[in-house]
Amino acid sequence: MTQLMELKQDFVQRFGGIEADIMVFHAPGRVNLIGEHTDYNGGSVFPAALTFGTTLLIAPRNDRKLGFASTNFPLMKEIPLENVTFAEEDDWANYPKGVVWELKQRGIDLSQGYSFLFHGEIPNGAGLSSSASIEVVTAFALLSMEGKPTDTVQIALWSQHAENEFIGVKCGIMDQFAVANGRKDHAILLDCDTLKYELVPFESGEYKLVIGNTNKRRGLVDSKYNERRSQCDQAVQDLKQAFPELTLLGQLTLEQYEANEHLIQDETVRRRARHVVEEIHRVGRSMEVLTNNDLEAFGKLMNASHDSLRDLYEVTGVELDTMVDAARSVPGVLGSRMTGAGFGGCTVSLVHQDSVEKFIADVGKQYEAATGLTPAFYVCDIGDGVHQIKEEA
Repeated sequence: MTQLMELKQDFVQRFGGIEADIMVFHAPGRVNLIGEHTDYNGGSVFPAALTFGTTLLIAPRNDRKLGFASTNFPLMKEIPLENVTFAEEDDWANYPKGVVWELKQRGIDLSQGYSFLFHGEIPNGAGLSSSASIEVVTAFALLSMEGKPTDTVQIALWSQHAENEFIGVKCGIMDQFAVANGRKDHAILLDCDTLKYELVPFESGEYKLVIGNTNKRRGLVDSKYNERRSQCDQAVQDLKQAFPELTLLGQLTLEQYEANEHLIQDETVRRRARHVVEEIHRVGRSMEVLTNNDLEAFGKLMNASHDSLRDLYEVTGVELDTMVDAARSVPGVLGSRMTGAGFGGCTVSLVHQDSVEKFIADVGKQYEAATGLTPAFYVCDIGDGVHQIKEEA
């Protein structure tokens, strides 16, 4: 029996009804290859969608209620369609609820109730965008079920707004955008200020992308994430002396920033801003070197990115640093860095295919000895963005 058949049976056991009424949708997780903490500063990022993510089974119901369940968590929740509000005790169910709330803000009232069963393959809290994956697949599925247009750029924006306003995490646009708009074997060069984007073939040849999960859980809402955002806002305020029109750090070139850095009063704020401007510059350099298929130079940029996130932005922590140091000591590794918001979560490394097994064994052993945590590794392929699964795979 295929996994999809099992999921449909699970759905019917939980919610009743018949399998023929169930529609199935999928949204991937994402990994960011370079360009970290630049998205909410209006800079550029370079993420890619993964081949694993969140599958959503959905069916209409006639009692004007929303029913939420997940194969990953015991919580089951049923709420009236007219009463969609944030509730701490609803835990993960707040993410799809936030999307229903957002659609209502946009004038899209659901015509009926729905039952949702989520099946997530993304490790929760790993920094591979499990929350964005849930939001985007919910929005895409509901718009499809209601016969509305499924504009994936719009879906990304609405999902981000739901996370900002309903959940209370001031995330940038990158996660939702990559999850909604990814394409197999391509990364996305995205300007987070204008939302102009380009699908860039990511041809890694004999090299594999290996994600290392530190298994150090990180909660964005509870982390220093919002603090970093306000420090960047402070840097913009200070730099307005030289650039009165400035609204985001991403609007400055590296040269403009370096000439005016002294205007930022607080030394910590200055370090935060320097990371952002230099990181945006690194994304631009990455495009140049990848156009020439210079993976070695790209690996060096990945390393520089991590070092800056560790020293200037201070969002890595002992687990991520330990894993990156171990990764860089393995022959055949071109580069390794933290990916995502930091404070735990995952690393991404560019590893020669002949070294992958040694990499997983050596890094795993060194990391566990140093931290007492058992890591997990995924040799990943780049997949498609959100879509409907129309038949048994």
